[in-house]
Amino acid sequence: MQARKKYILMTFFASWLLLFYFGGTQLRQLIFLSRKKAEEFQPWPRWTDRDLLSSFATPDELESEVAPYAQAPKAQRESRVNVYKKSRCRMETCFDFARCERHGFKIYVYPLEKGGPVSETYQKILASIEESTYYTSNPEEACLFVLNIDTLDRDRLSFQYIHKLNEKIQGFPLWNDGRNHLIFNLYSGTWPNYTEDLGFDIGQAILAKASFYTEHFRPGFDISLPLFSKDHPQKGGDKGWLKQNTVPPRKKYLLVFKGKRYLTGIGSDTRNALHHIHNDKDVISLTTCKHGKDWEKHMDSRCSRDNDQYEKFDYQELLRNSTFCLIPRGRRLGSFRFLEALQAACVPVLLSNGWELPFSEVIDWKKAAIVGDEKLLLQMIKDRIYRQHSRQLFLWNTLPGGLLVLPQYSTHLRDFPFYYLNRGKEGLGDYSGRLYHGLPCSSAFSLLVLGLKPSSKFTALIWMSSPVVSQSMPILKVIQAVSGSQHCAQILVLWNSEKPSPTGDRWPLTAVPLKVIQGKRKMTHRFYPYDDILTDAVLSLDESTILSTSEVDFAFVVWRSFPDRIVGFPMRSHFWDSGRNRWGYTSKWTNEFSMVLTAAAFYHRYYHSLFTDYLPAGLRSLVDQISNCEDILMNFLVSAVTKLPPIKVSQRKEHKDALSQQDLKSSTLSIVNLRFSQRQDCVNQFVSWFGYMPLVHSQFRFDPVLFKDQVSVLRKKYRYLEKP
Repeated sequence: MQARKKYILMTFFASWLLLFYFGGTQLRQLIFLSRKKAEEFQPWPRWTDRDLLSSFATPDELESEVAPYAQAPKAQRESRVNVYKKSRCRMETCFDFARCERHGFKIYVYPLEKGGPVSETYQKILASIEESTYYTSNPEEACLFVLNIDTLDRDRLSFQYIHKLNEKIQGFPLWNDGRNHLIFNLYSGTWPNYTEDLGFDIGQAILAKASFYTEHFRPGFDISLPLFSKDHPQKGGDKGWLKQNTVPPRKKYLLVFKGKRYLTGIGSDTRNALHHIHNDKDVISLTTCKHGKDWEKHMDSRCSRDNDQYEKFDYQELLRNSTFCLIPRGRRLGSFRFLEALQAACVPVLLSNGWELPFSEVIDWKKAAIVGDEKLLLQMIKDRIYRQHSRQLFLWNTLPGGLLVLPQYSTHLRDFPFYYLNRGKEGLGDYSGRLYHGLPCSSAFSLLVLGLKPSSKFTALIWMSSPVVSQSMPILKVIQAVSGSQHCAQILVLWNSEKPSPTGDRWPLTAVPLKVIQGKRKMTHRFYPYDDILTDAVLSLDESTILSTSEVDFAFVVWRSFPDRIVGFPMRSHFWDSGRNRWGYTSKWTNEFSMVLTAAAFYHRYYHSLFTDYLPAGLRSLVDQISNCEDILMNFLVSAVTKLPPIKVSQRKEHKDALSQQDLKSSTLSIVNLRFSQRQDCVNQFVSWFGYMPLVHSQFRFDPVLFKDQVSVLRKKYRYLEKP
């Protein structure tokens, strides 16, 4: 036993000696390095505004390297090497705040080398810094460093391009992988792809750049600059051309553009399409093919005419006399005309996908410019001038959306659609008592300040194409139910039959006015903006619809809370059919829906104006030709405007898709299947025109409080909703 203990003890000491011999050295080195790091690197002080910064990426996240345009594989590899290696950089990870705490915010500019190539523009930038109170000639006091090497033009074909720039920068003793350095750039990349390749590694430096691509922009770290010419003054300059602030502005032109038309390469697709919007009246779009040395090799049949027309107008005069200035992308994302339009008091209309707008983190450009999609040029707005006060009071880009506000709808601000949805967001200041275009403000405008809700009455609009042959017909019952609603103002019957409308004694007695409107037997005239519709709310009904007064009242109450939506009973849904690679349409009862049919639904009368004046004539002609799909098209329109789903009220309601008068004469199963197939095709054709699927699914419905609760019926306000 004693020998056994002796051997165990010797084995333990031997193991301990081996562990100390092989691991002791590494352990001592680890302790030494940790002490050394603690001495050399002190924790950064907490910045008081650090919560305002965007969160930065974690080290295990992949770098985003999405290029704005397709490139050759070799160019892609070079781009990955040179473009923003430190894409994860944020102020807290790539900036040393300790340098700024010692002497405050001081900027050190590297001394210029004699004979070094420096452009006039870069000299102005350096001079502005050196003349400011933030400049210091002592690098030990500096918080920020600016290079003496001109990095503004990094186009390899430019005579100002500096070669071997990476070697020169890496040789600076203060470079430190770019930490606390600020680099300026106006032009990057070259023909034909114009990638954002600066030709050198910026490391952890902050990049102040023009034509910044959004995917390469590091939020809270980089700075997006406007592109400015070499003639841009260092100080002062011409004043802006805003002479009077009238709304709408009284200018000669609505929209103007004058510039080069690139025949080939990047930017040519957008600029080659600009001639479509030119009307030689209030929309002026002038382009010239004279660009580059070999433009004559690529000239087309329009070039001669465009070149002649181009010389007839003065560029500055166009800017100063137009309300909107079109600013499409060129070879690069930015353009000189952006600043020129702002100086001319012309609202910029931007067509440059992927452009991080200048100083976008502190300027909300949605309030000062129109940002469009260069791929949807021909779907740009026709008119956005509306008689209202300046943007500081009322924003155009509110519901139902600035792009879908038709000025023909009304000339009175009190009729502005859905203004009550945004009440209280903007103060009126001292404008409430001012004159409105020379006219006193109406009392309705004062009520606008109070934020009135939609009107408390609705107009029932009933689509009817069958003669009245019996007093038990559903149409007569629904008229009585609707007229019994306390919210009903009037009933309009759209008569769309070959036979004459019934005489007065064939209609039921109603407590509200009933008027018959002779239709033109077109399905789209169901949504025509009739002058007889005097209320905001429209209750659209089919002649076969069956509703009770309680259902009508409850649906209207719900609509008043959501006046921009379709609120109704029969629902339908769309789905993606992967087997047929197309959109499908279904009337099955499922757990979600995306359409509420206008056979029994409330909506705002403004959508009649949009349906008639905004939608293209081709879509309306399609609906009239097949006498089908008008309700689907209305759902597409409303969802495209609101970006929201419709609202379903009450329990499920059976409803058969309406048949035309001709189909009713031969209502067979084949006809029903044909009509359903037509609705499938309509969904796909509408998606093709809108450019995307605007319908939005929803999974809930609205029921009254106490609906089917085990309480006395007398306590329920909408007690008749529970009847089958």
